[in-house]
Amino acid sequence: MGAFLGICMLVAGISYFLGCFNGAVIVSKYILKDDIRTHGSGNAGLTNFYRTFGGPLTFVVILTDMLKAVLAVLIGSWLFVHFQVETALFGKYFAGLFCLIGHMFPCMFHFKGGKGILSGGTVAIMIDWRLALIVWGVFLLLLALTRYVSLGSVFAAAALPVVTWFIFPDAVITALAAAMGGLILYMHRANIRRLLRGEENKFSFHHKK
Repeated sequence: MGAFLGICMLVAGISYFLGCFNGAVIVSKYILKDDIRTHGSGNAGLTNFYRTFGGPLTFVVILTDMLKAVLAVLIGSWLFVHFQVETALFGKYFAGLFCLIGHMFPCMFHFKGGKGILSGGTVAIMIDWRLALIVWGVFLLLLALTRYVSLGSVFAAAALPVVTWFIFPDAVITALAAAMGGLILYMHRANIRRLLRGEENKFSFHHKK
């Protein structure tokens, strides 16, 4: 039990720390010298960054937020298996959860981060291709039909624990998936209110000058 708790703390710490490297904040604050959190929705996420700045640096944001999720899942799953305290699947979900927490509430950026869609989607890819196919499919389909990024995000987050249960019918694994999905829904609470009022902005490939 002691070894299990120790590895949990280690993986949680590493994954949270990796999650704190928010691509939108790093690029806008330290390269563009113009913090993304002072623009648009105030969210340190890919959509707000693209709408505000656009340009090739958007790909740096994408790579940063994807790479940290990849590293967190790989390291987390390896540590749990290496010390023989849990399965690789548990390690992937556990590390993914804490990477999202770090992305959303980064200690180095005053706990004001992004909403976790890109990083969460990358975690899904790292966990299982079937999970990624459905979650990303839901997101892209709704985005294509409505042009609401938030609507696709909300339904993808809600689908995460449901699809997890069908692929991996395990209570603990599903609880971790529900925690990830719940965090994403929580971060989109303002978007949900705007969607219900018909005030949400639609996605456009044009950005502000």
